[in-house]
Amino acid sequence: MDTATSTSVPTFDEILADFELLDEWEDRYRYVIELGRKLRPLPDEERNAQNKVEGCVSQVWLSTTIERDGAPRLTFIGDSDAHIVRGLIAILFAIYSGKSADEILSIDAVKTLGDLHLKEHLTPQRSNGLMAMVKRIQNDAATAN
Repeated sequence: MDTATSTSVPTFDEILADFELLDEWEDRYRYVIELGRKLRPLPDEERNAQNKVEGCVSQVWLSTTIERDGAPRLTFIGDSDAHIVRGLIAILFAIYSGKSADEILSIDAVKTLGDLHLKEHLTPQRSNGLMAMVKRIQNDAATAN
């Protein structure tokens, strides 16, 4: 995991394995919230209109850094005013952060997130917000190319 994003958020494969060990959705929700607590704090100057993700019921900010040493590689920091959404941000960072723009654009977000069965357990508003965050990350990757 990229240290610019966090030092303690597990990889997506680790998150998936942990989800499979947890039988109850209440336990999975608590786990997602705990993932959010592991995110690096978002500096106040990054809480701006440019970084705000539109389409989320909660307030969400995502800041993208693009490294251009070779193929563009993107890292992210972010935050939300909702605990569960912070956890969803951590999951997205586990999927996307530290990858090249082309790798990000090749990831099937619906399938990948579907492996966690989140859609069936999130409200429609949270699901829409999650997809808004995915679109923002994909747009940043497309712009980086």
